[in-house]
Amino acid sequence: MEAFLHDNSLFVVLGIAIILWVGIAIYMFMLDSKISRLERQIVNSDEINLDENSNI
Repeated sequence: MEAFLHDNSLFVVLGIAIILWVGIAIYMFMLDSKISRLERQIVNSDEINLDENSNI
């Protein structure tokens, strides 16, 4: 196993870098979806508050 890692060190580094970039991309996608959901909730709550204030 050690000989494989030593002989193919470039591929090992490349594999680790790809895994890190994929992890960062997944995290960013999840964060974007959570932020979008929060933005929709804020817009909906503002619309509800405007409707309640117009009835007064």
